Amino acid sequence: MPRQIPYIIANEGCERFSFYGMRNILTPFLISTLLMFLPESERTGEAKHVFHTFVIGVYFFPLLGGWLADRFFGKYSTVFWFSLVYCAGHACLALFDDKPTGFYIGLFLIALGSGGIKPLVASFMGDQFDQTNKEKAKVVFDAFYWIINFGSFFASLLMPLFLKDYGPSVAFGIPGILMFIATAVFWSGRKKYVHVAPAPADPHSFTRVARTALLATQPGQGRPGLTVALVGVIGALLSLAMSWQWGFVIAACTALVLLLAFGGIGTSIQLERARGLHPDLAVDGVRAVLRILIVFALVTPFWSLFDQKASTWIVQANSMQTNFSLLGMNFTLLPAQMQALNPMLVMLLIPFNNLVLFPTLRRIGIEPTALRRMTAGVAFSALAWFVIGTIQVVMDAGTPTSMAWQILPYALLTMGEVLVSATGLEFAYSQAPASMKGTIMALWYLAVTVGNLWVLIVNAGVKNDAVLGHIAGTGLSVMAFQMYFFAAFALLAAAVFGWYAKRYKMVNFYRNGEAVQSPRATAKA
Repeated sequence: MPRQIPYIIANEGCERFSFYGMRNILTPFLISTLLMFLPESERTGEAKHVFHTFVIGVYFFPLLGGWLADRFFGKYSTVFWFSLVYCAGHACLALFDDKPTGFYIGLFLIALGSGGIKPLVASFMGDQFDQTNKEKAKVVFDAFYWIINFGSFFASLLMPLFLKDYGPSVAFGIPGILMFIATAVFWSGRKKYVHVAPAPADPHSFTRVARTALLATQPGQGRPGLTVALVGVIGALLSLAMSWQWGFVIAACTALVLLLAFGGIGTSIQLERARGLHPDLAVDGVRAVLRILIVFALVTPFWSLFDQKASTWIVQANSMQTNFSLLGMNFTLLPAQMQALNPMLVMLLIPFNNLVLFPTLRRIGIEPTALRRMTAGVAFSALAWFVIGTIQVVMDAGTPTSMAWQILPYALLTMGEVLVSATGLEFAYSQAPASMKGTIMALWYLAVTVGNLWVLIVNAGVKNDAVLGHIAGTGLSVMAFQMYFFAAFALLAAAVFGWYAKRYKMVNFYRNGEAVQSPRATAKA
């Protein structure tokens, strides 16, 4: 096991405490404090809008971090400097808890810093392995995900109490201190890391191969792929033109989705035209990335469900009984503290799956491949939302309901998370060509942005009178209807994901042992 791994794991645990510490109290803080200037009927909707806009930013800025690391500064330097921006954002939250402008600047800096490092820490950890010890990488990726949830558990349990008892300055200040510690720990291991240098300018890069494919002509044939890509460009421009009606975030994210989707399809249609103008290895690499992007796209419905546990599920819990008995013990929890169930269950389910469930499946002849696990994970998330929607129907009927009923959907959603998210980290790294590891990890996180985009679109849709009239005709409340809608959305995605998974061919892009050393490491050796 590489000796530098503990520095990365410890950094991740502290950073995740800081992130989830502020994230999990953001919705209740917005509703109860920062948005008091709004009419009471509008606070919940605006709080959800701010929360999901923030999450969109967190998972959009990995594109910037991945690009800077892959092309200019390398993973270590990019992580370190973005971490300092991250610390500044936490400081703004603590200092401007009563000033919306300063507070939102803090959210922006956290989104920039957290997003900038997000695709790089996991891939930087992957760089510490090579072909000689790659079998240990899966264990470390699981440990990496376990420590994320170790930090998240204590943050989810403690920060709502600090917010209630000591106020927002303390509640947002503590995560800032943990982020500073995370940065210091990461910096202290700098002399032990394997540093993979940024890739030099490549005449056969992904974008150049794609551009060649789209622009290339063949005698007697048109350019249907270019036409498809241009449809995406026109759609993106129309989306931006609608920003006055949809809001800038929805319009800009929709434009990005259209560019990626139609550009990818167009490139795929004409990709073979790039052969001869670029090496076969480069063309095959672009084909591999396009196939990976389809997997990522099919994961986006999962994220639209998962991230609402910190918004929609808290709103539901606010209307539930907070005192309940379980296994002979009495509990009184704040609604936001229910989120501690998620990381606690993750820490239990990861070893359960690896030691019990997966070996059992192998003994009966079923290999739990990465894509099979991810398919099942999306399906589990759909089941969780069917249950949470049914709970909402019972509540809408006027039945007093205990927060303990949220335990079952939390368990189902967490099983989905373990099967999708923990697996996705390993999948994204292993399937990425060497020159695009940071960028492909950023695109994996971009799936979270798109998932939260679906939430904003649905929330905007239910403000339409025609949509509200349709929902009223079903006999369901708006919240219950949305819950069942997202359940159906994820179930459809799981079916399509399973169909595509059977046709996906796995590849192995772990680096070779002879390519691992940086000049500094070689000189030291």
